[in-house]
Amino acid sequence: MVFPPQKPQVRGKERDDQVVRQWIERDWPRIKQQAKRTAAHLVFIDESGFLLHPVVRRTWAICGQTPTILTRLRRRRRVSAIGGVSISPGRRHLGWYLQFHVDLGIRQEQVMAFLCHLLAHLRGRLLVVWDRLGAHKGRKLRQWLQKCRRVHLEFLPPYAPELNPNEYGWSYLKCGELANYCPEDAEQLRDTVLAAASNVAGQQSLLRGFIRGTKLPIRLMRH
Repeated sequence: MVFPPQKPQVRGKERDDQVVRQWIERDWPRIKQQAKRTAAHLVFIDESGFLLHPVVRRTWAICGQTPTILTRLRRRRRVSAIGGVSISPGRRHLGWYLQFHVDLGIRQEQVMAFLCHLLAHLRGRLLVVWDRLGAHKGRKLRQWLQKCRRVHLEFLPPYAPELNPNEYGWSYLKCGELANYCPEDAEQLRDTVLAAASNVAGQQSLLRGFIRGTKLPIRLMRH
């Protein structure tokens, strides 16, 4: 049974809805125009994490036989993920590119490695849109960007995860494809997440759903 992705939850008390509206009305049209003018791939980037503990969801079962999930407690290993939802310059093709790291957080080095991964798969310029995570603004990254003229950065407004289509991708995986899943170890979790994400990345209709979930005004052409 597949569950629809949930709307990302906004945490923190510093959320300013007016700032978000102003970004959509003022900055988003400028970003779209810049991507069109430079024939750049528009790429939304975001990070997430997958734990060994299952995300428990409702499922089917024989009447009177409540399903049970057996898992070991105190398992702190994890799989960190960084993903990029891309929109081609012609707005016809979408992609979802991902990298996974076992027991390793996403820092500047992992961000730069992922950008190199994108540059190897996408021709031309990249216009990256992401949040204000510290790893997205560090000194090492800024120095690297000075040498890489193909990448231009734009930042989302603070506390606005619902504007990033990756959030709907993470939700789709965790609450749908991987719901009630109990891996034996982090390596098995990584392989399972990779297989599930690869399946999602090959479905244009799902990726378009992630874009539509953001409610950002962007017109996607038929593939």
